[in-house]
Amino acid sequence: MTDVLVAGGGIGGLATALSLAARGHRVTVLERRPGFAELGAGIQLGPNAFHALDRLGVGQAVRDRAVFIDELRFMDATTGERVARMPLTGDYRERFGNPYAVVHRGDLYQPLLDACHAADGVTLRAGHAVIRYEQTADAATAVTDTGQRFTGDVLIGADGIRSAVRRQMIGDGDPRVSGHTIYRSVIPMEKVPEELRWNSVTLWAGPKWHFVHYAIGGGEFLNLAATRDNGAREALVGLPVDRDHVLGEFPELGDAARRLLELGEEWKTWVLCDRDPVAGWTDGRVALMGDAAHPMLQYAAQGACMALEDAVVLGEVLDRDGGDPVRRLERYNEQRQGRTAKTQLVAREMGTQLYHPAGEEAAARNRMLAAYSADDLYDTVAWLHGSRDFTAGPAGSAELVEGGVR
Repeated sequence: MTDVLVAGGGIGGLATALSLAARGHRVTVLERRPGFAELGAGIQLGPNAFHALDRLGVGQAVRDRAVFIDELRFMDATTGERVARMPLTGDYRERFGNPYAVVHRGDLYQPLLDACHAADGVTLRAGHAVIRYEQTADAATAVTDTGQRFTGDVLIGADGIRSAVRRQMIGDGDPRVSGHTIYRSVIPMEKVPEELRWNSVTLWAGPKWHFVHYAIGGGEFLNLAATRDNGAREALVGLPVDRDHVLGEFPELGDAARRLLELGEEWKTWVLCDRDPVAGWTDGRVALMGDAAHPMLQYAAQGACMALEDAVVLGEVLDRDGGDPVRRLERYNEQRQGRTAKTQLVAREMGTQLYHPAGEEAAARNRMLAAYSADDLYDTVAWLHGSRDFTAGPAGSAELVEGGVR
């Protein structure tokens, strides 16, 4: 049995705690906020996420809260043309073994939290911000902002994109500011006209901007997310923004999409950030996971999915049978780095190559996507959505070709 410390009580941190507790370890989760809760709005979960959630024991609880959508729909935002669609029922579910769904972040977080409360061996400690770590040959110690010290056999840094554990381990400074500003709002579905209540994740692509919407909260709310490539250089996080400002950022938006955008209220804004992939996420008895290890832009809809995969693999390598934890953490790093690095880079490229082209580049993108059959699209995403072992390296990852992804 191993005593494991987890810095960070978000989705990745709780998933890690569950994965390790299931293998007989004692886990203490140290969360900087005064309580355990998940902020934010909508999140997309591919079949790979449900494979991970099933192995963590919470798959059905998340399914009970999820909205299962019929298709991913790609629209030209200026012409209103439907460019491509990827059906997500029938052949898709048969091929990948699980559904594609959308949830409010809280509807993913709460089942993880409930399972941690119920699990033997998991201790949740709120109000403990880990600011650094120390280690010896036999132990790892997390030091908090109040000077308290927690010592275990292993420390997992699950403390997000601005991870203090990463800062000490890798020292690569602040996250990379993408220059893309996103505006988010969640509205009651009852305010949405019946003819616009589509059971899809719909993306409207425009010149240097795009707009995404889908149902969450069991279908009771509509999640709105509009992104503009405006060269922003300051990393804003969840600031309120005027409705008129948001509407003014997307003047070219076509009629149907504009009707939805105009429904938005209580908008908040973020400037999207990520980091370049790095080869090493471990330092002796300390390892990173989730956004602390491989933060990525939203465009592949895989950030939370990758964190869930990390948690499963961590549990598998830190099995109850013992062994050298340093080597086991290195093995986790080796198994995950290639897959997550490719996902980071593909997500970054999708923002420029697929979502934001203008003029002839946009027309070429439309022609390329329109030529894809459903099976072609399934082949394109199979390396991500179809994974079950979560350890595929570069040879099993996506390749960027001629403005697309395969």
